[in-house]
Amino acid sequence: MAPFAAQARAHADGIVDLSIGSPVDPTPDVVRTALVAATDAHAYPQTVGTPELQAAIVDWYARRRGVAGLTPANVLPTIGSKELVALLPFMLGLGEGDTVVHPLAAYPTYAIGAAMAGCDAFASDDPAAWPATTKLIWLNSPGNPDGRVLSVSELRAAVARALDLGAVIVSDECYAELGWAGPWASEPIPSILDPRVIGTDRRNVLAIYSLSKQSNMAGYRGAFAAGCADVLARVLTVRKHAGLMLPQPLQAAMVAALGDDSHVAAQRERYRGRRAVLLPAIEAAGYRIDRSEAGLYLWATKGVDCWQSIAELAGLGILAGPGSFYGDGYPQHVRFSLTATDERIHAAAARLRSLE
Repeated sequence: MAPFAAQARAHADGIVDLSIGSPVDPTPDVVRTALVAATDAHAYPQTVGTPELQAAIVDWYARRRGVAGLTPANVLPTIGSKELVALLPFMLGLGEGDTVVHPLAAYPTYAIGAAMAGCDAFASDDPAAWPATTKLIWLNSPGNPDGRVLSVSELRAAVARALDLGAVIVSDECYAELGWAGPWASEPIPSILDPRVIGTDRRNVLAIYSLSKQSNMAGYRGAFAAGCADVLARVLTVRKHAGLMLPQPLQAAMVAALGDDSHVAAQRERYRGRRAVLLPAIEAAGYRIDRSEAGLYLWATKGVDCWQSIAELAGLGILAGPGSFYGDGYPQHVRFSLTATDERIHAAAARLRSLE
């Protein structure tokens, strides 16, 4: 990407970097105030999380995700969600001969985590195709890069197949507050822990969530997992011995973020506005938007090799993400992120419309 980034930076009006989903808006005051108030952190933090954080996660799942009945044993804070994505195969004791399944269009760390543990990675969205050697299944709904949302019936089918295989199944749901199109414009995006999916049986089922997107806390590394108490107990033991504990002030900041829905609604509207500007401009430039019904990205194609599109965009001073970075299944797609300022989004739209 280096030469394309250099070309984009040379644009007379500067680069519009839509290649990375890193928030650009301020962290909410309610979070920053809580962090400052918690800086007397003289004791070691608890890997399992403070009682206040455990309660906040349990309450958030009931209030925002329609998942009731969780207890502290069903939740675990993590140092960002990427830590868990990368290390979960190792933490579960997987290794040579085991298979880790992940989506066809996927965040690369699912496959990297499998490789780190010596496992085979298998890209597939079809539960019937998942091999008998499967020990861990990653779902991602809403998806990165494609914004795909899995319905209750699709989640139920995936869980049923995981139970048949005796595999742990984990749904990465960190974009769940950002639904835009189809039913998700008005309905909550379902969690894998939704009772419509699993009833009351959480066995070998986990969901993970991050506050990076909804609360502009990417720099805080605040995330958590929820679901099967037995799986989380094993993960907790490994994390205790590895020293993977979330700093105490950050735990207090997470409690504040989880308890305040107003800043989430405000941030969602910022992204809704940026999407409304960028999406028609991308289409006007000759791209087709696929899926993208939720999340922070627009998944687009012109029907040509993704690197040809990346070069065209760089000539406009726009940097996007090539589809080949997200697996072998989409060599003609590019990913546009909504995580740029309003001014930069409008600049990108104006440049794209020059291609009409």
